[in-house]
Amino acid sequence: MSAKTIKIGGELEVGRLGFGAMRITGPGIWGPPRDKPEALRVLRRAIELGVGFIDTADSYGPEINELLIAEALHPYPDGLVIATKGGYVHTGPDKWVLDCRPERLRQAIDGSLRRLRLERIDLYQLHAIDPAVPLQDSLGALADAQREGKVRFVGVSNFSVEDLARAEKVVKVISVQNRYGHSDRASEPVLRACEKKGIAFIPWSPLWASADGRPASPVDHLVWLLRHSPVILPIPGTSSVAHLEENMRAAGLA
Repeated sequence: MSAKTIKIGGELEVGRLGFGAMRITGPGIWGPPRDKPEALRVLRRAIELGVGFIDTADSYGPEINELLIAEALHPYPDGLVIATKGGYVHTGPDKWVLDCRPERLRQAIDGSLRRLRLERIDLYQLHAIDPAVPLQDSLGALADAQREGKVRFVGVSNFSVEDLARAEKVVKVISVQNRYGHSDRASEPVLRACEKKGIAFIPWSPLWASADGRPASPVDHLVWLLRHSPVILPIPGTSSVAHLEENMRAAGLA
């Protein structure tokens, strides 16, 4: 297996398995969790198991996801990286609308800082490209926040190789978060571009069905991801402590 840690942006060193917090909200990623005490236990147990990278977004809940993270973990342990995203507006269960206008992103960043109780967000990611807004304008708002000290590093999500090249003309990009897994490799060219550039690749929602249709456990797929590329930082998510513990076994398997 490749190294057990990954260094994002040359500075943020975390374990190779992160945690995607999206699933600890209510059904449809809407509203509070059905079992709030369990959601808080999941977050705290993740830290106990060595998770050093948590991914969230202002649209998860909306806002509730970030508030849960702060309630469970603040004051944060040294070295914990909380990455959040902006660009989607959540209007109802499983209903998402893009809004990447600079003024909206500035509001989103300020709101995330407040909810997460942070003075600076280590990694802020553009959730997707809004076809109604020039990409340079959306990323320009993130670059401004970086210069103002509100954001340490900038990442992107749901980007192609061409999109990434355009983004790099506006701001330094240290991570790409795309859908990717053992049986869903449409973003393989993006992964290879990230390898060449030394950019972290954060796969979301890997599909747990194996390519040949045979059943395979989430751990099998997580181990495959960890071995597939040294720049991959998987962020499996769950609302169950038991499932979390099962996933984290992958960090120690060869």
